[in-house]
Amino acid sequence: MRAETRHQLKQDAFTRVTIGAAEKTAHWSVEHRNTLIIAGLVVAIIAAAAMGSWYYISTQDEKASFDFAKAIRTLELPLRPAGTPEQPGVPSFTSAKERSEAARKEFQAIVDKYPHTRTADMAHYFLGVTAASEGDNASAEKNFKEVAAKANKELASVAKLALAELEGNSGRVPDAGALYQELISSPTTSVGKVTAQLELADLYKNNNQPLDAKRLYEQIKKENPGPEASQIATQKLAELK
Repeated sequence: MRAETRHQLKQDAFTRVTIGAAEKTAHWSVEHRNTLIIAGLVVAIIAAAAMGSWYYISTQDEKASFDFAKAIRTLELPLRPAGTPEQPGVPSFTSAKERSEAARKEFQAIVDKYPHTRTADMAHYFLGVTAASEGDNASAEKNFKEVAAKANKELASVAKLALAELEGNSGRVPDAGALYQELISSPTTSVGKVTAQLELADLYKNNNQPLDAKRLYEQIKKENPGPEASQIATQKLAELK
């Protein structure tokens, strides 16, 4: 799979996770509002504590989302040639590494300040992304594993996908393969079965296991007669010859 295609898959996956989390929070509020209003006195007292806790987390999540958006914008700020002064009112960086380090600090601040929010889980994932982009594989692996272990299944699957790629690039082929197999067996909306199969097949292809890669590409073609997945698998099979 081409690098830009893989990158787009991960961007799309994370976008779906973010939107899904926001929608679920909104739906919870609408569905439960009337029940909370008409509750009896005793129930209201008990619910007040629970609602207070939920309200606190919801408020914290809202605050965290502003910081998260700011950190994402930091990752998108332009780069300027080395030695060129920064223009007033136009933030920029001299290198991708400098930009990544700045965003990484912002994501870490979110995790530290709002540890029990969904936004913190997403920031935690981006801690892994920025660490990996800086070549800090140990930190990237640590963060991806933590997200995979505690986040909701959609975001956890994205973290597992990133972790598998990291392990594969580090030469830990069996570990990466096991993660891809797990994603294939338990696909999510964010990381579908075909995505995990293509990544696993690429892992086999890049590590001198052409027969395993061929078997998986042929399986993808057989199970997915639609044009997109089948075309990618056909192209990959041609590259094996």
